Amino acid sequence: MPRPLELDGPGSGVGTFDHAVEGGGRLQRTVLPGGIRVLTEAMPGQRSVSVSATVAVGSRDEHDGHHGSTHFLEHLLFKGTPRRDALEIAEAFDEVGGEANAATGKESTSYFARVLDADRAMAVDVLLDMVTSATLEPEAFELERGVILEEIAMTEDDPADVAHETFTGAVFGSHALGRPIGGTPETIRSVPREAVLAHYRRTYGPSELVVTAAGGVDHAELCELVLAGAALGGWDLDPDSRPVARRTGETIPEAPGSASTVNRPTEQANILLGGRALPAGDPRRFAMSVLNAVLGGGMSSRLFQEIRERRGLAYSTYSFSSGYTEAGLFGLYAGCTPGKVSEVVTVMDEQWRALADTPVTADELRRAVGQLSGSLVLGLEDTGSRMARLTRSEISLGELWTLEETLEALRAVTAADVQDLAADLLTSPRSLVVVGPFTHDLAGELLARTA
Repeated sequence: MPRPLELDGPGSGVGTFDHAVEGGGRLQRTVLPGGIRVLTEAMPGQRSVSVSATVAVGSRDEHDGHHGSTHFLEHLLFKGTPRRDALEIAEAFDEVGGEANAATGKESTSYFARVLDADRAMAVDVLLDMVTSATLEPEAFELERGVILEEIAMTEDDPADVAHETFTGAVFGSHALGRPIGGTPETIRSVPREAVLAHYRRTYGPSELVVTAAGGVDHAELCELVLAGAALGGWDLDPDSRPVARRTGETIPEAPGSASTVNRPTEQANILLGGRALPAGDPRRFAMSVLNAVLGGGMSSRLFQEIRERRGLAYSTYSFSSGYTEAGLFGLYAGCTPGKVSEVVTVMDEQWRALADTPVTADELRRAVGQLSGSLVLGLEDTGSRMARLTRSEISLGELWTLEETLEALRAVTAADVQDLAADLLTSPRSLVVVGPFTHDLAGELLARTA
């Protein structure tokens, strides 16, 4: 197995490196005063650069009474600072043909932009201004409260989104990972500006900040721009400060398996079957990727072939996994007419158990590794994907794999690895969610049948 570049964990502040990669590029990492981490991947010949300012704080880090604050901040940071109002933030990117956006997760919140390399100083200045100096004006706060409530209502109108949110809550139970990232209508209506402001002041600081960039970027210049932006925002840049580990690997108790039937007047039922899976940094994550590819990762996958091609039971079916610091989840999805739910759940269960009972064939293993390798290489041809990979490596994994090292790790996965992992996943309590026009406990009946 290859040996990745060690980032030595967010608590140490070491792991500075300057590493040549294929194609003449460079991977570099520096820990700045205050504990700000900067990672870059220079891509020769690229005229664009993607840059992000990410805080290692997500919805799981909210205190009681502050639920929904993380996603609230994602919206509010675009509404103005002492140096720029909301329109000026938008105009800064529009006038150079750039793009800016943000995303909230369970363990991080990211503000990012893609611009021409000539405009990278502007992009860093605006992003650091937003992160360090948002004003969170009361009027903007109340306006955005309404916008977020509309966003939640939109999600509630999508039965597939309802199924996924219900499934995540079932798998993680009462743990913070089971909460909706955006909060609920009740928490958004009740959270006061003071709570969101307190969350901002408590969590947005230099020891939490990770700045990543890929494309036409100069690492030394980016470090200077980040330091200048942080200083202008009034942050304490103590040269002896180091990044602080927000999460230290707590054990998350397994929630018992559960069945949830959510009544919605839909033409199609949405089904999710699954349970707990691997943490983000688990060495078996490469086997997890291969397992997903074989089971539900494409048109040749077992779920697609059996549920759609051979039986015509569904249009959309797939498997998926998500990993967090201490735990992950794994699920199988299908959307079908309400009368076919029972048969679809049976097929899902059979296909999952078949992976645990019998090794995948040599052809399946070859196709899965080829699919993953090709998708990885094609996906990393744009600067945004490479930027996001750096961010995930720093915040979630604590190590950075080059492209060739990742491909080598995928090629090292064996049929036995996939079979063992499938069997291991079956040992965790399973949950089943069914969303559709049902007034009885259909999910409970079907989950009992697959036990």
